Amino acid sequence: MLQDYSLLRIPGPTPIPPSVGHAMNQPMIGHRGKETTALIQRIKPRLKKLFATENDMIMLTGSGTAGLETAVVNVASAGDEVLVIVTGAFGDRFAKICDAHNMKTHRMDVTWGDAANPSAVAAFLQENKQVKAVFMTHCETSTGVLNPVAEISQVVQANSDALVIVDGVSSAAGTETKIDEWGIDVYATGSQKAMMLPPGLAFLAVSERAWDVIEKNEESRFYFDLKTYKKNLDNDAVPYTPSIPLLFALEQALTLMEAEGMEEVYDRHTVMRDMVRAAVKTWNIPLLTEDTYGSPTVTAVQPDNFDPEALRKLLKEQFNLSVAGGQQHLKGKIFRIGHMGYCSPADVLQMLSIIELALVQLDVEISLGEGVRAAQEVYLENK
Repeated sequence: MLQDYSLLRIPGPTPIPPSVGHAMNQPMIGHRGKETTALIQRIKPRLKKLFATENDMIMLTGSGTAGLETAVVNVASAGDEVLVIVTGAFGDRFAKICDAHNMKTHRMDVTWGDAANPSAVAAFLQENKQVKAVFMTHCETSTGVLNPVAEISQVVQANSDALVIVDGVSSAAGTETKIDEWGIDVYATGSQKAMMLPPGLAFLAVSERAWDVIEKNEESRFYFDLKTYKKNLDNDAVPYTPSIPLLFALEQALTLMEAEGMEEVYDRHTVMRDMVRAAVKTWNIPLLTEDTYGSPTVTAVQPDNFDPEALRKLLKEQFNLSVAGGQQHLKGKIFRIGHMGYCSPADVLQMLSIIELALVQLDVEISLGEGVRAAQEVYLENK
C-alpha cells in the first residue's frame, strides 16, 4: 500500500485543507499580546455570521464534549429538572453529563435511526412545567439523523419557560443553522467536523435569556464558567491559554467557507448526502435513517446480508479508506460514512467506487459501477 496516504471518511475528525494546515505553522504569538487581540477581533464577527446570531461565539480550548459540559453546568444546577432528547449516542452523552452533575434528568428516548418528535416534546412539557432546560442534538452523529431543531425549539418555547440547548457538533457548517431565528438559547459545537479544523476548539453561542440564568447560577465551576469567557471576550481576549495554532486555522477555514459561500457549502453537503444515499439504495442495502431526516454530514448504513465490520476491515487494509462503525447497541451492525467539511462530490465518487470493489469481494450481489452511476446522476441533476 502507498505509504503516508489515507482516505478519512468518518464523521470526524475530518480531513484538513492544506491552507488550514499551513496556517497552523505560523510563528507562535503571545496569547496576551496585541497580535492575539487582533486575531480574535477578526474572528468574532465572522463566527457570528456563520451561525446567524447577534451574540458573540465563546471560543473554548477543548473538544466538542467540553462544549456540551460547559452548556450543562452553566444553565442548570444539581437538583434541577432537565429534559434530554436522546436519539443516539450523543444525546445519551448529554444525559450522562447531566447525571454526572446530579441533575434530575428526564430522558426522552427515541428509537435510534428515528428523529425526535416535536409533538412528543410538547406533550411532555405540558405535564412537566418545572423543567428548566431541554437538551438535544441537531445531527445525531451515531445514527445520521438530523433532528428538527427549529420545530422542537418552537414547541419548547410555546409550552414552557425552559432553555433550549443544542449540540451542533456534527451539523455546524454542514447544514444551515440559524441560532437566533430558531430560538436556541445555548448552541455548542466543535472544530473537527464540517468546520474543517483539527480537534481542540469548542464554540458556544448564548442568548440573552440564557445569560440571565447563567448569571444567577451559583453552581461551582472554574474552567467552564461562561461568565469568565464572556467578560474576556468583550475585551477581545480569552481567560485561559488558547490553542493559538487552532485560532490561526479557524481564521483560514472561515476564509475558505466565505469564499465558497455558505449557501454553496450547504448545497454541497446536501448533494453529497443524496449521492451516498442513492448509491446505497441502488446496492439494495438498508439505510438506518429515512430520507426526510437524513443528515447532510453523515450517513448510517445497516446491512442485512454482510458483516459491516468485515467491510470496514477490507476498506482499511486494501485502500486505507476509513469509515466508521456503530456505537453502543449498534456496534457491529452498521457502518457510517462521513461526507462533511473538506470533502467534495469527487471524493464521494471515489469512495463509492472503492466500496463497490469491497462489496464484490464480500460476495454481495451488486454490479460494479451501479452505485457510482446513481451518485453521478444525482450530481448531474443538481448541477
